[in-house]
Amino acid sequence: MNKSFKMLGVMIGLVLLAACGKETDDGSAVEVLPLEVELTVTEKADVGDTVKMEALVTYGDEKVSDADKVVYEVWEEGKKDDSVMIDSVNEKDGTYTAETSFEHDGLFHVQVHVDAKDLHTMPVKQVTIGEGAHAESEHAEGEEHGHEHGHADGFALHFVKPENATTGEDTELMTHLQIDGQPLVKGNVRYEVSSDVLGKKHLWIDADETEQGEYTAVYTFEEKGSYTVNIHVKNSEGLHEHEEFSFEVK
Repeated sequence: MNKSFKMLGVMIGLVLLAACGKETDDGSAVEVLPLEVELTVTEKADVGDTVKMEALVTYGDEKVSDADKVVYEVWEEGKKDDSVMIDSVNEKDGTYTAETSFEHDGLFHVQVHVDAKDLHTMPVKQVTIGEGAHAESEHAEGEEHGHEHGHADGFALHFVKPENATTGEDTELMTHLQIDGQPLVKGNVRYEVSSDVLGKKHLWIDADETEQGEYTAVYTFEEKGSYTVNIHVKNSEGLHEHEEFSFEVK
């Protein structure tokens, strides 16, 4: 009888151990922790002032000093299509820093893209330069032309623009999505592609979720030209977002 109870206890222990995390190749359990990024940005500055950007990257209680990629994306309100990417400096203590400055008054956005521990996250902050009046008028003009709209609270979208799209070759369209700082999973993402070279025809390309919050599709373009992609995002909880970008096919 005692032997039976001992065996039962061992079996229950093994089941609980297996439930604690996912298994690695050697069968051991690994706990999956969230990748956290604390983004600190100068919130208000004058034209020409240095705006400092710092991202503290942690994985559980561990400060991540060996992230695969940390890059800052900066754009003016209403002009995300003209965003600028700024490489960070790894301070080797879990923080990744960068600096920039702005040439005119306006409202700007700073988003940091972090790849580490096979995870991706991308928090964003706002920066007001001077009076910010110029950006507000630009934002109103952008809304009038229908190029942008306000996203739902907590929603973030980052489109990885194809840098070397070439006719006759596979072009990867990739988008990272987050909601409340976490990857948006099980979304329905479609790329609506238009161009003067296509005439009135619009291409609808379905994306697959290749990793959590990462949606990818591959398409072969047959003609050179400027293309516009409108990214449509839906999920089972009623989310419906879209954002437009442009890129060149050579």
